[in-house]
Amino acid sequence: MDINEVIKRAKRVLDGYISYRKLVLAVLVLLVILLYCGPSIFRLVLHTRPTGLGEDAASRSLAMRLDRFWQAAQDQDVHIMHLPTRLPEEQSYLPYVGNGVLGVTLDHDSPIYIRSGRTLSLPVHFRPIALVSLDGQESHEALVTEYRSGIVHRLQSWKQPGGAALDVMYQTYAHRSLPSLLLQDIKVVNPSDQDTLVEVEQMGLGDWPSATTSTIKLVHGEGEHQYTLVTGAVDVPKTNKVIAVAIVTLRVPSSLQVKSRMSTTLHLVTSVNYTDPIPSKTYLAYKEQVVQNAVAVLKSAVTGNIRRMREDHSKVWQELWSSGFSISHSKAENALNGDLINATIYHVLSQAPAPLYQVSTSEEQRNSIMRDIAYAEGCYGGHQTLQAEKLWSTLNTIEDVNTVVGLWMVTLEKQGCHQLVRAGANGIMQAMILSFGGLRFKNQHLEFTTHPRDLHRDYYFRRVSYGNATHLNLSVVVQEEDYKAVIHAALDRSDRNYYACDAGCLDPPVELKPERQTFPVKLTHPLTALLYITSDRAHMEELKDTIHVREIALAPAHEHHVIAMHRHGHKWGGLPTIFWLTIIALIVIFHLFLIKLVINEYCGGGDIKMRYSQLLKAQEVKISATA
Repeated sequence: MDINEVIKRAKRVLDGYISYRKLVLAVLVLLVILLYCGPSIFRLVLHTRPTGLGEDAASRSLAMRLDRFWQAAQDQDVHIMHLPTRLPEEQSYLPYVGNGVLGVTLDHDSPIYIRSGRTLSLPVHFRPIALVSLDGQESHEALVTEYRSGIVHRLQSWKQPGGAALDVMYQTYAHRSLPSLLLQDIKVVNPSDQDTLVEVEQMGLGDWPSATTSTIKLVHGEGEHQYTLVTGAVDVPKTNKVIAVAIVTLRVPSSLQVKSRMSTTLHLVTSVNYTDPIPSKTYLAYKEQVVQNAVAVLKSAVTGNIRRMREDHSKVWQELWSSGFSISHSKAENALNGDLINATIYHVLSQAPAPLYQVSTSEEQRNSIMRDIAYAEGCYGGHQTLQAEKLWSTLNTIEDVNTVVGLWMVTLEKQGCHQLVRAGANGIMQAMILSFGGLRFKNQHLEFTTHPRDLHRDYYFRRVSYGNATHLNLSVVVQEEDYKAVIHAALDRSDRNYYACDAGCLDPPVELKPERQTFPVKLTHPLTALLYITSDRAHMEELKDTIHVREIALAPAHEHHVIAMHRHGHKWGGLPTIFWLTIIALIVIFHLFLIKLVINEYCGGGDIKMRYSQLLKAQEVKISATA
């Protein structure tokens, strides 16, 4: 049958009479297709990259600049927040940079925060953030926190009278290897046909009564540059002590001339040095020392390569994130998901120093740090922190961030991870990963101590450190067919053979390999760990004689409604709620239609009898009249 014949038959079908039943059937089929495919199509549309088509030039330009972060945002490695109004799907996590020595938020009036106890919570009232503006024009703006590079990007697109958008791109970061440095790179791009003058503002010194300012000149790059030196004492709360602080920063020009179809860059370097808490009467004795330290670090920074410094900084953050944790997305109300987990990890690491990578760390100190990371006996000693609501509070303000970070630090310290915390950001990352799953180093082996009932979502622990030469990958997967969880274990790298056994260790030890090995989740009475891992096979074989259990069996499957709540947001299963509501509505409509047919049939029959009776009477009258 050729194509012409098919077209002719289609025309005859369309030209012919379509019965009511066929029409209803076609509508029902169309509704079912929409109910099954509609949600998927809707989600696909929602997750499409924003193009900005149909909007003004500034909106389109901002959307194009954000496009390179789109995939990372889907992977929850980036947080995007539009200003001044967030998009409906965006969280209001605080844009923040820090390195354990200093920190700032990306607000224009943010002070510098220095260490007070476990957190960077003591404000120094100098506001280092500079902003560019175009007089009399509106802008579209977004803040992008890039977790894996430790950089916060501010993207601005300013409307211009000619129609073209003026783009301003900021990169702000607190350097990891040189922790006294705060850097801000600003690039202004002018695609229009006319030169543009933009204003630059840095609020600088705020309410700091003891501060004094002066100007120093340094020769580097293309010539002599002026820097502002600020020194002062900061009171330590609830004590009679102070902290001597020195800040050196580039004097920001009040404006920049950007030529037509050209770009202009501005590199702002701020050096901060401060003492430990000291008696107030000794402030003058320490003042000169902090000034010398701040100026020395600044000189080493401004004479170096800015791009190389940014790459070195990002490399440290990437190394920190080489270990990590992932969890399947849950649609249940108030469920903990990967976006908040990654944001919390980022803020905790931002307030922790990384001495392993600092230029000033000696080789002896570096070896000591490596020993602390390698020996994690007793960590983590509490219940899994994924269930601790206080550790996953909001991160909307600097007060929220300091509260959450402080809780994490004290929790890890008191639950046996004090050596890892002492090692800095590297150790803290490992301690947090251990705490997520109740993983614990104990007497020559690693235990996975989570209760089987808590394994109703998929988990993935990436590169868990077992000493400095071995990393493990652990995952928990809830199977589709029976809703039972299984554990997968594999070696990421190792310096020796490692073995694992499941709960009770009744089965022979299984040698771990780069390919994942599967272990069932068992429930024991009394409750024991779900998995044991060690490099000592003899120790593993003896474990079964030390784990005293009365009962051991495969953990029961999770209930359907629990899995459905996490996967679909309701207990109805895989079908959306609107599907069931529509089915109910169709059933009601069908019964109403049926009732109407019965009534019409009944009333129609009565009308026929009445008309027949009237016809008989008319015939009788006619016969009588004829007679």
